[in-house]
Amino acid sequence: MAKLSDIIQWCDHTLKAQEFKDYAPNGLQIEGKAEINKILCAVTASQQAIDAAIAQGADLLLVHHGYFWKGEAYPITGMRGKRIKSLIQHDISLVGYHLPLDSHPTLGNNAAIADILELKNIEALDPSERHPIGNIGYLKTPMSPESFKALLTQRLGFNTIHLAADKTSIQKIGFCTGGAQDFIHKAASQNCDAYLSGEVSERTFYEAQELNVHYYACGHHATERYGVQRLAQALSAEFGIESVYFELNNPI
Repeated sequence: MAKLSDIIQWCDHTLKAQEFKDYAPNGLQIEGKAEINKILCAVTASQQAIDAAIAQGADLLLVHHGYFWKGEAYPITGMRGKRIKSLIQHDISLVGYHLPLDSHPTLGNNAAIADILELKNIEALDPSERHPIGNIGYLKTPMSPESFKALLTQRLGFNTIHLAADKTSIQKIGFCTGGAQDFIHKAASQNCDAYLSGEVSERTFYEAQELNVHYYACGHHATERYGVQRLAQALSAEFGIESVYFELNNPI
C-alpha cells in the first residue's frame, strides 16, 4: 500500500512535470482514495479503461491521455461526464502525464521506441529544447526504406504507412511519438534520412517528397503504449504495489 500523495510527488519529481508547457494538466487530475494498492495503466482514459480499472479493483488509473485539454468545453456533461462520474463513484484517482512521459530519457515513449528499434547514439531532434520531446537515433546498419518499414510493422505491431522520399538508404532517424507529424521539418533540418511518428496528415505526403525525408506513420496509440507501462512498473518497484496494463488496440 502506498499514499496517493507520495506517488504523485514521486512522478512529478521523476518526470520533471512542472518544467513542461503542456496542453493538459500533468499529474493528479481526479482525486480518489488516499491509499493505493493497485494501479491500472492505459494509453487513454476511455470508458473501457475506466471499466477495466473498476472490474480489476484498481485504485488509480494512470494514463498518457487524460482530461481537461486546452480548448475543451468546461461543462462536465455527456461522454466526459459519464467517465468522470464513473471514476468518482468508485473512488478511483486519475493520473495523467503527457509531454513529460514522451520526453523522459528512460521511462518515456520515445525512449521505448529507441529501445525497440535498437537505435543508438540518441540525441535531441530540437537541440534548443530543455527537455526534448523528439529525438534522433541511428541504426547500427543502414537499411533500405522497404526493410525499415517491415521492421517498424513487426516491432510496433502496426501496419506502418510509408511516405517515400528519394533516399535509397536509411540510418539516421528522427522520431517523436503520437501526433507529431509536423516535426518532419525538424528532421529535415537535422539531415535525417527518415522520420517516424504516430499520425500522418495529407500535407505530409508532399513534405516527405520535397524535404527528402522518408516518413513513417506508426500509429498514435501504437507508439504511445509504452510510457505508461514503464512508469507503472517503476511505481510498482518503488512502492511495492501491483500494476497492470489495459490494452485496447486502437487502430489510429
